[in-house]
Amino acid sequence: MIQGTGSNVGKSLVVAGLARLFARRGLKVRPFKPQNMSNNAAVTSDGGEIGRAQALQARAAFVAPTVHMNPVLLKPQSDVGSQIIVQGRRVGTAKAREFQAWKPRLMEAVLGSFRQLSDEADLVLVEGAGSASEVNLRPGDIANMGFARATHTPVVLVGDIDRGGVIASLVGTKVVIAPEDAAMIRGFIVNRFRGDPSLFSGGMAIIAERTGWPALGLVPHFAEAGLLPAEDILGLRRQADGAGEGGRDRRAVIAVPVMPRIANFDDLDPLRTEPGVDVQLVEPGKPIPAEAALVLLPGSKTTIDDLLFLRAQGWDIDLAGHVRRGGRVLGICGGYQMLGRSIADPQGIEGPPRQVPGLGLLDVETVLTADKNLTPVTGISLATGAPFSGYEMHLGQTEGPDTGRAFARFADGRRDGAVSADGRVTGTYVHGLFAGDAQRRAWLAHLGAATSNLAYEALVDDILDRFAAHLEAHLDIERLWAIAGEAEG
Repeated sequence: MIQGTGSNVGKSLVVAGLARLFARRGLKVRPFKPQNMSNNAAVTSDGGEIGRAQALQARAAFVAPTVHMNPVLLKPQSDVGSQIIVQGRRVGTAKAREFQAWKPRLMEAVLGSFRQLSDEADLVLVEGAGSASEVNLRPGDIANMGFARATHTPVVLVGDIDRGGVIASLVGTKVVIAPEDAAMIRGFIVNRFRGDPSLFSGGMAIIAERTGWPALGLVPHFAEAGLLPAEDILGLRRQADGAGEGGRDRRAVIAVPVMPRIANFDDLDPLRTEPGVDVQLVEPGKPIPAEAALVLLPGSKTTIDDLLFLRAQGWDIDLAGHVRRGGRVLGICGGYQMLGRSIADPQGIEGPPRQVPGLGLLDVETVLTADKNLTPVTGISLATGAPFSGYEMHLGQTEGPDTGRAFARFADGRRDGAVSADGRVTGTYVHGLFAGDAQRRAWLAHLGAATSNLAYEALVDDILDRFAAHLEAHLDIERLWAIAGEAEG
């Protein structure tokens, strides 16, 4: 089990890299994360949803993702409450203080899914959540040491030296956790090192001496990991910050307003890999850049609240000016709903029952409903004929005159989305459009952006292969394999 000293220390990618490494050796590998908190979800073939990081890990292991790889998914709807997804299906909503009462029931689902994966695999790679040292959350824990001890799964602890304080974070973890939990840890990894590794040999020795845990490797920073799909908005921001300024004036700007409950922003991942595109995250308080060729409104977990937030930033005014100047707008899922004349929530799905005016850039109206559409889809864009393969993940139905100019036709004959009369504003419920090379190139050509011969899916697999080799070169893989052999679950 790979646990971390904190969030975003690289646990997910370490699991993905190890999954690819051991799968390349001929093992049947399954990724597993007992509990994840993310609004960036993936749809499984049976219509369930799991964290997108586990979908990437499944891909690394050459298997299709299943709901058992992430049996508990928490999708934040507010600062104090989350929707609870168990084995791919919504079972309720709970505030943080109420969540403790759910844990025994959730642990049953976690253990059931873990047993199922264990029965079909040679190796189950488990990822913890957040920090292993959050001792205030230890009672009833199902995500880290609570799971490890319940299943007798040995733990490897990962710290991130790139953010600083890695000695304190690893040694501090040993200090604050219970001795029985510390005894589950078989070694540590220091991740994202920059520079001459020999300069940190003393640091590795200090950590080993202070904790009693053996060092399993010092992993150098792997820049191309930033081109893999981001797990959460923290990872996306980190990748955007590291993108650099070189050549920005020659690239087409795609502006993405960042709202509090942004969801399923995997639509941005393929665009970030294109050399002719500059994806700019527009943070709260900042204007939408006037030079944007396209403003992309992404999905949202709470569409009405995010729409109200968008207005509070003045982005509705920026969007109206952008369209008047001839700019283009694409709304995906919740972003599509925001573009219409109104959004109604008569059943109180997202909060209190209410109806709010939309941005009015599409002549459509949306009514939110309790039934959630979780469906893999394939089809073509009606304007260009370019094919795509993606998924729907939304609540609600959208209707109105502009749906008569549909954006896409699915393979089953259904039509999706809406296009404004002038063709500058498009809405769709399809996530994953830009992962298809033909669809992405058609959009970039539409924007007047330089296109490339990039094969996105092949790029992702190539990076996973190279990251696996990177881990193999810098970790004690044979010792890790021996640690995995200790598991009794």
